[in-house]
Amino acid sequence: MELRQLEYFVAVAEERNFTRAADRVHISQSGVSAQIRQLERELGAELFDRSARTVTLTVAGKAALGHARAALAAAGAVGQAVGEVTDVIRGRLTVGMVTGCTVTPLFDALAAFHRAHPGVELSLLEDHSDRLVERVRAGTADLALVGTASAAPDGLDALTIVSERLVAAVPPGHPLAGRRRVTLRALTAHPIVCMPPGTGLRTVFDRACAAQDLHPSIALQASAADAVAGLAARGLGVAVLSRSMAESHRDRLTARLIDDLATPALLALVWKGAHNPAVRELLAHARRAFGTPDPARR
Repeated sequence: MELRQLEYFVAVAEERNFTRAADRVHISQSGVSAQIRQLERELGAELFDRSARTVTLTVAGKAALGHARAALAAAGAVGQAVGEVTDVIRGRLTVGMVTGCTVTPLFDALAAFHRAHPGVELSLLEDHSDRLVERVRAGTADLALVGTASAAPDGLDALTIVSERLVAAVPPGHPLAGRRRVTLRALTAHPIVCMPPGTGLRTVFDRACAAQDLHPSIALQASAADAVAGLAARGLGVAVLSRSMAESHRDRLTARLIDDLATPALLALVWKGAHNPAVRELLAHARRAFGTPDPARR
């Protein structure tokens, strides 16, 4: 039994005429008739009653029609899936990454994607989060890992990877190190070392200060968390970091939650629709790497 035989069978059943069916499938009437006869021999039953001018299905033909249609639909779905994968294999993917990123699951996702689709040309670019968001919106980047102050930037889809509150991190002996609680007002009484404007963490901090009409003195700025921590450890200011960022430096910095800053800083993958099959594939690898469930499989 061949798919083309099922195609001809469905065509004759729907057209109720061998000539019209032959026109529909673009072969001769004799070719259609021969293939239908071959199918009937294989099934051991006649599928059509040919005694009248209009061809009608026999009982066996009626039983077979639904299954034939389902088989053709399944074959079409296989072809579509393969076509999408073929597009991925021939594709190009530009991935953005916030400057100073050391989030290794992203690298794991990129490596797994590359192994699965070695023909895809991967391009990686670093920038501040706000500029990466604009690149994704403009289509010059397909997907980006960014720091953000909201679950999904306007006009984009997002997958939140990390959601953490901010902390003040100081070296031993600093006045804030002995406090059990640190407020924004107490924090901003000291010079601040933090990430530059355009980063998600800085946006959360600036908005919280503005809400309380506080005007922090930004002593130094650095794009990488390690640099911010290193500057603070040398007494150049209080580091404003996320909890996990500060945890990496607990041997030289004491971290205190900023008590009245409950809004978390987010790290998220952002993209503009998943119409590109390469983006869908990379997202699947990213979900596995970050341990985030795929909503399509819930």
